[in-house]
Amino acid sequence: MKSLQSINSLPSKVTIVEVGPRDGLQNEKQLLETDQKVNFIDRLSTCGLPVIECTSMVNPQWVPQLADAEVVIEKINRHPDVRYPVLVPNEQGMQRALAAGAKSIAVFVAASESFNQKNLNCSIEKSFARFAPVMALAQAAGIEVRGYLSCVMGCPYEGKIKPMKVATLARHLIELGCYEVSLGDTIGVGTPLQAQRLIQAVSKQVPIEQLAIHFHDTRGQALANIFACLELGINTIDASVAGLGGCPYANGSSGNVATEDVIYMLEGMGIETGVDLRALSETGNMICQQLNRSNNSKVGKFY
Repeated sequence: MKSLQSINSLPSKVTIVEVGPRDGLQNEKQLLETDQKVNFIDRLSTCGLPVIECTSMVNPQWVPQLADAEVVIEKINRHPDVRYPVLVPNEQGMQRALAAGAKSIAVFVAASESFNQKNLNCSIEKSFARFAPVMALAQAAGIEVRGYLSCVMGCPYEGKIKPMKVATLARHLIELGCYEVSLGDTIGVGTPLQAQRLIQAVSKQVPIEQLAIHFHDTRGQALANIFACLELGINTIDASVAGLGGCPYANGSSGNVATEDVIYMLEGMGIETGVDLRALSETGNMICQQLNRSNNSKVGKFY
């Protein structure tokens, strides 16, 4: 593609959205005690992360790992310069989030009709209908809403997803009232050129400043894909400390890109994140010990 030859300079600063306490823990087999989760989030809060997604208001029968969502929200020590978004699937989840004191939320939908049916038991159209009362409640409460769009580069049921479809759905999320849309490669099938083509297509309908990326490292492509998107102006990246978790609804999709590895790469390029890599790595090692699992961060193992 001729347009790919024109590459923007890399951003001087990148915002890291830490998703370990939600997207990470939701796919871990071992259940943590509530106090362990609270301590985990509190330690992350001291690492310089500007955004920490702390839990999800999905049905506890679907995701028992996060069944104590309300208590976690109520007990964490909130830092004034950190946002703590909560994932909500519908109006009922939004009511729960509000009652627990959530100040920031996120909604989610798939770019694949089949995945949306498997994940949310409804069509994409129905998902957007469910968002309407959530957005109304958020607006009334003065709460910001982030949008997640999953399976943006591939689906376990439908295969490749067309970038134009992703672009249209991302625009719909912005029109609905989301301040930002996170584009998720849920099963980690994307490669750098594919990632750039996706960003080019979506940024024609949504300003690039309102786009974030959420790449899984299932096939070892996440850092390369992130770098490719940085070249086109992306400056918000989702990552999970110690590479925790993945998507419980997609076989073989575990493998969130590790926050430590992303920070190391960015710092090596002179890009500011504000994150204390040592403190973050120590937190990653701690949570892995509690989960009785290995640390999937290559960088984190050096601390």
